[in-house]
Amino acid sequence: MSEYQYYEFQAIDRPLTRHEMGELRSFSSRATITATRFVNSYSFGNFKGSPSQWMDKYFDAFLYLANWGTHELMLRFPLGVLDVAAAKRYCHGESASGRAKGDHVILELRSEDEGGEWVEEDNGQLSSLISLRADVAGGDLRALYLAWLLCAQAGELDEADEEPPCPPGLARLTAPLEAFVDFLRIDRDLITVAAARSPDATCAAAHAEIESWVKELPESERTGLLVRLMEGTEVHLRAELLRRFRDSRGVAPSRASADRARTSGELLKAAE
Repeated sequence: MSEYQYYEFQAIDRPLTRHEMGELRSFSSRATITATRFVNSYSFGNFKGSPSQWMDKYFDAFLYLANWGTHELMLRFPLGVLDVAAAKRYCHGESASGRAKGDHVILELRSEDEGGEWVEEDNGQLSSLISLRADVAGGDLRALYLAWLLCAQAGELDEADEEPPCPPGLARLTAPLEAFVDFLRIDRDLITVAAARSPDATCAAAHAEIESWVKELPESERTGLLVRLMEGTEVHLRAELLRRFRDSRGVAPSRASADRARTSGELLKAAE
């Protein structure tokens, strides 16, 4: 089989400038480059840039795959919507890691499977994964917990390492989360075992609940939020408010909440 590599980057929070697009063009004469996207594939030769450095400087999402079984995904968040300590609590292995760079937190996720089936049509998968960024920014931490399971599955954690908080809704994954599981090849039995302690996801908030929460905000804060909304310069303002609203509601404890945290080894053994 001939060698094949696919690279795709996306800019979400702001478009690239013409100068930045020119900088990217210097790395490749044949890549597709727009104000929001860089895409290129290689059958001979290699990518001349650095995905990590490009995520630091230009882009908010990155997907890489190679026909020898490597899958990589990176997502970048402003510090205000994802705390680096929370990211590292879930992602602290080689398969999943979190790091701070300037005003951002970057998640780096990787899966290796030399025996995996290669399907060239998989190239467009970033579009099915991109909404996870907004979900995490809004307080849905299921993707981060799944990343921790990926580290456990890869044998990168000590068997005595305790699991981080298990978020609600792990038993009923959204379509983007299903795509996330498939892309990173996270074991389905391991997810099923972990989901046993995941509380049911709360239903979508009713209009009355949201209205009540907004009314309880101090008037000066409501005014400030409206001004920020009308200025339209903060792309993650909705995610910030959604996260605050979710935090105010809390999460119903699972039926096993009184039990001690499970360990990586226990989860893996149960999955087997």
